[in-house]
Amino acid sequence: MPKRKQAAKLKKEDYELLSEFRYRLRKFLGFSEAAAIEHGVTPQQYQAMLSIHGFPARDWVTVGELAEKMQIEHHSAGGLIRRMEASELVRKKASEEDRRVAQIRLTPKGLKILSKLIRVHQDELGLVGPDLIGLLNEAARKGQKQ
Repeated sequence: MPKRKQAAKLKKEDYELLSEFRYRLRKFLGFSEAAAIEHGVTPQQYQAMLSIHGFPARDWVTVGELAEKMQIEHHSAGGLIRRMEASELVRKKASEEDRRVAQIRLTPKGLKILSKLIRVHQDELGLVGPDLIGLLNEAARKGQKQ
């Protein structure tokens, strides 16, 4: 069996870099959570709406796809969808191709809220994005050297 290359000893600056990246990322997520609440939805509802409308090549998802995108259990996604239906953010409809498959789509109300939130997030990313990218690139370079 070939010997594995021993990893280089971590330096204090390695911890500081990852700590700062995590801090900045968490600040952005805190901003995101506050923005969602300010626009009348929960952070989880915002994440769901973004996952639904941002799904590749179509504007709907299945319950299982939403659960995967959000990294939650299938039954949790189902409960979230029911609450979002009650708030008129999404509509669930059986697929015309396969009646066993439910397609989850945003309603006009949901899309309007999501569009406002996207603009707010894009503005914030314009401010914090360059720093996050710089930290991420620096951490990646350090990881490649080891």
